[in-house]
Formats: sequence, structure tokens, C-alpha cells
Amino acid sequence: MSVLPPEATPSADASLQLEFSEQDRGILDLFGRGPPDGSRAWRLNGLAHRLSLVQGFDTLLGWPVLRGVARYPHQEKAVLRVLRDMGGRAVLADEVGLGKTIEAGLVLKEYAVRGLIHRGLILTPPGLRSQWREEMKEKFGLPFELLRGTEDWARHPFLIASLDTAKREPHASAARGVPWDIVVVDEAHRLKNRESRNSKFVASLHRRRMLLLTATPVQNDLAELFNLVSLLKPGQLHTFTEFVSRYVASSDGRVPARVPELRSRLKDVMVRNRRGISFELPPRRVHSLAVRLTPEERRLYDGVTAFVREAYGTPVHRLPFAAKLTLIVLQREIGSSTFAAARTLAKLRESSLFGPEHRDRLAALHDEACAIRANVKAGHLRRFLASTDEKVLVFTQYLRTLEYLRGVLESDGISVSIYHGGLSPAAKEDAVRAFRGDRRCFLSTEAGGEGRNLQFARTLVNYDLPWNPLRIEQRIGRVHRLGQEREVHVVNLWAVDTVEEYLIELLDRKIHMFELVVGELDLILGDLEGRKSFEELLMDIWVLKETEARREALRRLGDALVRARAGYEDLKDRNDEILRTMSEEVAA
Repeated sequence: MSVLPPEATPSADASLQLEFSEQDRGILDLFGRGPPDGSRAWRLNGLAHRLSLVQGFDTLLGWPVLRGVARYPHQEKAVLRVLRDMGGRAVLADEVGLGKTIEAGLVLKEYAVRGLIHRGLILTPPGLRSQWREEMKEKFGLPFELLRGTEDWARHPFLIASLDTAKREPHASAARGVPWDIVVVDEAHRLKNRESRNSKFVASLHRRRMLLLTATPVQNDLAELFNLVSLLKPGQLHTFTEFVSRYVASSDGRVPARVPELRSRLKDVMVRNRRGISFELPPRRVHSLAVRLTPEERRLYDGVTAFVREAYGTPVHRLPFAAKLTLIVLQREIGSSTFAAARTLAKLRESSLFGPEHRDRLAALHDEACAIRANVKAGHLRRFLASTDEKVLVFTQYLRTLEYLRGVLESDGISVSIYHGGLSPAAKEDAVRAFRGDRRCFLSTEAGGEGRNLQFARTLVNYDLPWNPLRIEQRIGRVHRLGQEREVHVVNLWAVDTVEEYLIELLDRKIHMFELVVGELDLILGDLEGRKSFEELLMDIWVLKETEARREALRRLGDALVRARAGYEDLKDRNDEILRTMSEEVAA
């Protein structure tokens, strides 16, 4: 490996050309992988001395040992700015879909390669912890572990924790006792209120560097922007009183003043790339395949629905929580396949969740399900696959549905790669490798929707629709993401006069979900009021016994979603007004 001699000091616009041998690559890959010992420590020490000859951050050293990370100019420029100009304290505010997680990983890797970080913490929403760990491990070779107990704060130097858990005792005190070299906060708009527990906890951490990731640094008013920036660099936007006096032009705090001056100050602590300027994702085409159930399937679906409505309507104090969850699962399963529902019906008739008066009814429904040997949706899937030569991802929520579809597709001579949560890590890798190779169809449960990059394909079928819209978005994100160069096709299979039709009405016809970039839906749903999840809201509508009452409740929820979508568009406009020139100026 060649570097400049120690006496050579590169200029700010110089670009060092590093040439890595295979041996160097192997050694470099050891950085950020935990404390070394023996001969490995000696080799790492030698390489550290050699890397220390490189002055400053005029080039990224980690590229040769990254795995599956495409090189995009907007990300590289952003990372160099964070390292060189911001000292590792920055708001990564790229618009949704432009790879803020990758930018954060690149920053972490560069510091690790140079031996500048020995303890790191990533704070995320609960549902993203595993995805962050997989990205850091597989792509960047960084040894982050998930927080599982209070002892992990001392045991693991690199941790990923949900902010909700970390801010609570005894975790909060343990986290404050660690001198962090770097802290990364995903979805950092959750820190917008400086009086909130979230913000106070993050502010109390001992950290040398910090990255805040959010596509919407301004949500309700400009005070939120002040709070985020002040977490990173107190005084950058003056005191709060001076900030309001100088940069806020309206009593509600939403209209900015002296915008060019404000942008100039934000450039010292914020990176903002925009779609269409930094990068443009290819278009997404959505195809809706409505299916009419066979008479046998219709009778079973209606029978299960009638049982669910009757049992779900039992007063809360009489229906155990586990029974309520089971009813939701059963209603979702019958929307997937009769095979998925049959297993749960068999368990229910033997369980004590429901009284003896229900067992004969459950047994009859189970017998009906077992008598059905084919599902009409599978026929539509077969015809669709026959109409295209593309590699196709087929997602289902349930293993029993997956097993049924595997038999159907293989009987048609379609080569299938199977992926589900019960596979070992090695088996999962083999499944992805086989699909990348000669397998035609990637048949997967929700496990395939988390963290996997499958953009070498571009066609996806939702054989069933999760009631959690973010699960649908995760599925689409496997192919519609950075690195996809072709038009993406999303096919939704759903049966007429089922709860899935309600879901399509809300997501497609009301808020046009399938036109959104992955990540935007979370911001829209976050504007819905109330404590109930989207699944619970949908179930509350479906179990209403009167058709007119269901339609009215569906209309109200649809109107709320439309308002939430409009609120998100307004939010984008407000952020754009303040931040829109940043990427153009940096690119220039």
C-alpha cells in the first residue's frame, strides 16, 4: 500500500490514491471487529502506523473492505464533509430513500479504520434494531450487538438499543456512565422537544461525536430545528431567544426569516441531499389483481369472519388479551390461505381460550378448511408468473401458505428459492445466492423483508397484505432502493369483499401508498392520532356487525389518512424552503 510520506501534507482538494494489496485488505477488515490479540494485534498496530501517515480526511479508506455497498457521489461527499468539516457532529438530513444509514455506516467505518472510535452507540426505533445490526455487520464489518440486558452496557463496546429502552432506568444510568466515542440517533426528529425525556437523555450522554439522522429536521415549528442543532453544537444558532428573534417570522413558529443566513449557519452542521438532484430512483408501477373466492373459500371466509366478529365483540373484561390477539391472527390468516387458517383453527378447538360452546363451531370450520385443497389466489399467481420472464419475489406472512405455494410453483416447473425466519443464517445466505443465480422465484415470509438487498430483481408480488402498512413498505424496499436501475413492478393479490379490500381502499385509493418512496409512509402514519396501531384500527372497523357502520368507520379512517398525507406534503415543503439549496451548493 502506498501513501504520501509523513512530511507531505495534502491540500484540501487533494485526493490520495491508496492501493491496497490483498494482504492489506485482510488486515484492514480486522478494524472495528473487537479487541485483537497476539499476531493479529501486531499486524493491526503496524497497519495503524501506516494509516496514520495519511493526513486528514481527504479520501475514504474503508471502501476496499466494504461488502455490497455501491459507491454514490452524494454519499461520499456527505461523509467527507462530516469527517473533514464537522468533526463527526452532524445532522444527516437527506430526503427519504437516499441512504442516510449507509452514510452513517461509512462515517463509523472511517473512524474505526483510523482507530479513532472504541465505543459506539446506535439508538433506533425498536423495529429497526435488527436491521441496523445486520447492515453494520454485513456491509461494514462493525461488531455492533443488540442491547438485551443492563450488563451489556459494560460488556459490549458497540451497542444498538432502542431509544425507548435506553432512556429508562436502570439502562439510562448505565448508558450515561460510558464515555462514547460516537453516538448515532436514527429518526432523530423524536428529539425535537428539548423538554422531552428522549431529548434530555441523549443530551446527558458523554459523547465525543454524534450523528442525528432525520429526513424532517423541521416538523411542527422552527424551534425543533434549533433543538436538534443545539444538541450537536450549542450556540451554532445563538441562544433560543436570539434564534426566535432572528430567524422566526411568525407567532406559530412555522415561517422562517433571514433564510439565506439561516441556511449558511446550518451548513456547518447539516448535510441534506435531495431526490432528483443527488439521485433519482426509477419509477414504481403497481398492479392490482382482485380475486373472487370460490364458493367453498367464500363460505369458509364468511364463517371464520362471523366467529371472529362475535368473539371479538365480547366485553373486554371477559375476553383474555391472548384470545383477542389470536382472533386478529386468525382473520389475517384466512386472508392469506385456507392452509394458514386451518392450523390455528385446529389449535383453537383444543385450547381453553374459548368456551366449550365454541368448540363444535371451530371443529366444523377446521374440517371445512382441510377439505379445500386449492386456493383461487394461487391460480392467479401462476398465470402472472407465466406472463413474465422476470425473477419474482413472492411474499406471504405465513409458513403454511409458503409451503403450499412452493408445491404449486414447483409442480409448474418454476425453480423456487425459499426464505423464512426458521432458517439458519447460512441457509438464508444460500437462499439469496440461489435466487441471484438460476432460481426464478424467491418465496419468502416477512423475514425476507428485513435488511436484504435484492435489487437485482425488480418484480414483487404481495400474495397477502400485512395489516401493518410498514411491513408492505419493507417488502417493496428490498427491490426499490438505491442500486435499482430498472422500473419496479409491485403486484397486489387480494380477494373481493374481505378485510384486504378495506386495506387496499385505505392505502392505495386514499393515500396512494404505492407511489411513495420507502420511508415516507412511516412519517404519514405517525400523524394519525390515538394510541392504537393501524392493525387495531382496521380490526375495530372489520368486526362491526352492520355493513353501513363499517363503511362509515372506513370513511372516517380514510379521511384521517388523507389529512395525514396532506400534512406530510406540507412538512416536505417547509423543510424544502429552509434546506433546499444545501445539496446544490455542496455539489457545486
